[in-house]
Amino acid sequence: MPLAACTEEGTITEQAAPSVSAPLPAPSAPPSSAAAQTARGASDKELCQSAKKAGDEMKAALVAALKAGKDPSPALFRKILTELTEKVTTVAATGVDGKVVTAMNQFGVEAAKAAAAADPAEAADNPAFEKAGKDLAAACKAAGVTVTF
Repeated sequence: MPLAACTEEGTITEQAAPSVSAPLPAPSAPPSSAAAQTARGASDKELCQSAKKAGDEMKAALVAALKAGKDPSPALFRKILTELTEKVTTVAATGVDGKVVTAMNQFGVEAAKAAAAADPAEAADNPAFEKAGKDLAAACKAAGVTVTF
C-alpha cells in the first residue's frame, strides 16, 4: 500500500511502503539445566553444603577465640550465633520450600532467640534449639550431606 507524504512545496506525493523482509529473530534456546535450577532455587544438597560451611565457620570462630585466650563470654556467643543465624537464613532464602528450607528457617529462629538472650550460651542449651539442629541434620542427611549442630 502506498504512503502519502507532503513535500516542502506542500504537494502530496505517494511512496511505496517499505517492505519488511528482515528475518525475525530465532526463538531463544531453552534454559540450561543450571539456569533452570537457579530459577527454581538452590537444591537441598547445595543448601546443606552451605549450612555445613556456616556451622564449621561457627565452630572455628569459637575454637579460635578460645585458643586466643578469650573467655567464652556472652558477647562472643552472641556474635557467633548472630552470624550463624544470618548465614543460615540467607541460604534458606535461596531454596525452595521443603524439609531442608523449613529446618534451616527453624534453626535460624532458634539461633536468633539464643543470640538475643542475656546469656546466649545458656539460651542455646535448650530442647527447642537442640531439636532444630537435629531436624536440620536429618533433612541434610536425606540430601546426602552430613551436618552437626
